[in-house]
Amino acid sequence: MEISVIRSSQVNLGRSCDAGLFSFSKNLGAEICNLKNKSKACCFVQNQSLKLQWKSAAGFTLRASASAQTADAVNSERTPIISRTKLVDGIKLFVGLPLDTVSKSNKISRARAIAAGLKALKVLGVKGVELPIWWGVVEKEAMGKYEWTSYLAVVEVVQKLGLELHVSLCFHTSEECKIRLPEWVSRIGEGDPDIYFADKSGQQCRDCLSFAVDDVPVLDGKTPVQVYRDFCDNFKATFSPFLGSTITRVSIGLGPDGELRYPSHHPLDKSNRGAGEFQCYDRYMLKNLKQHAETNGSPLWGLGGPHDTPSHDRSPLSEGFFAENGGSWETPYGDFFLSWYSSQLLSHGDRILSLASSTFKDAGIAMSGKVPLIHSWHLTRSRPAELTAGFYNAANRDGYDGVARIFSRNSCSMILPGMDLADEQQPAEILSSPQSLLKEITSSCRKHGVTVSGQNSLPSGLSGGFDQIKKTVLDANTLVDTFTYQRMGASFFSPEHFSPFAQFVRMTSRSEVQTT
Repeated sequence: MEISVIRSSQVNLGRSCDAGLFSFSKNLGAEICNLKNKSKACCFVQNQSLKLQWKSAAGFTLRASASAQTADAVNSERTPIISRTKLVDGIKLFVGLPLDTVSKSNKISRARAIAAGLKALKVLGVKGVELPIWWGVVEKEAMGKYEWTSYLAVVEVVQKLGLELHVSLCFHTSEECKIRLPEWVSRIGEGDPDIYFADKSGQQCRDCLSFAVDDVPVLDGKTPVQVYRDFCDNFKATFSPFLGSTITRVSIGLGPDGELRYPSHHPLDKSNRGAGEFQCYDRYMLKNLKQHAETNGSPLWGLGGPHDTPSHDRSPLSEGFFAENGGSWETPYGDFFLSWYSSQLLSHGDRILSLASSTFKDAGIAMSGKVPLIHSWHLTRSRPAELTAGFYNAANRDGYDGVARIFSRNSCSMILPGMDLADEQQPAEILSSPQSLLKEITSSCRKHGVTVSGQNSLPSGLSGGFDQIKKTVLDANTLVDTFTYQRMGASFFSPEHFSPFAQFVRMTSRSEVQTT
């Protein structure tokens, strides 16, 4: 496939290096595309070409041509059936738009580049795209003051191209894009920092609000759940012309990075040697813990979290709580604390999923939420990284049954990342197993009838990740109905990445799945 831009003369969309095709440089201002390599075509699929032509300053017109042979390859209805396989409709494939498609200043970033990318995806056969919508952008200045204009413009472009759109409502921050929580929330946090999570050293995480304040009127007399509901209601009213047609799914943010988990991983821990820290030391979490301990007749257990856990940069097996044999996690106190800690996470998830389900029940769209794949240390008995993230999934316990149950109760599908990860690619020292953990979680989903939507965790073009994704999502037992490739960005349209991605799209458009 050849992608090029035609302005005054035909040139290729390229990066500053010869290998590139498309640029999403963060510092790129009005000049969206680096027009390079005028004489060199970037070939991805033999005998197929796609040309993007400048229509105006705001958009593109699309011209596509393909040989009959290539068109057949892209859209083929494969008929041979191999022994012990069955032919199934392909997975619905989506691509995530850049996190800062709408920037922190509420402006569309790199509009021309995104428009060109959308048209390329449409011709390739992708079902649709996913758009992050940030609380800190839309309701930035004051409670109840919403500004959706830029997001509406993006949705209109998607609609005109005939693509479907999945929307992610993000009630967390993005360090990558420098998107914070709303300014008015941050001002409240200056006066009451306990609305944020904290670890035992007092280190705060301001990526999202503490789950313990969900139903506490800490936001100028309103609870966070009420504010989230108002946000969802206003989104629904504003985008009602698109719901059920262009917008077919809404994902509700459940915690840091939008995932149902505690922000346990310390941002300063670049070594990945640690397993994170328990996030139960803000005033509101400690109050809940104290009440729970007193109710259970063990008031001394409510004074704080475990005292014998290692710091974030040390091996979790080096000290008492997570020790493989005789660790405190196996004591009555350990069971008490971990049961309470995980129950707080589940209660939060249930509240937010219920909010979303009730808000959009008549909108004709699917609802979903994201669950992380905390695979580090999964091969140990204590599974410390999962414990600190809120999943009581230690030896002889199913920490994901309750998670699947709340998704089932609220008729929400579960988004699972990490479908590109293989066990053999993980560092041996962290005793990781993403594949076995993924099987555990999908088993719980199958038990409760929860559909799974897959995502990748890493760019997959150079690591064999596309083959792993195909293997995972086309497994007859995973219940995967859609897969969202994350995400469009600086290297997405480079030849090194886009060629295997195009092949991946064709592989998953219609596939043979093992039945035995």
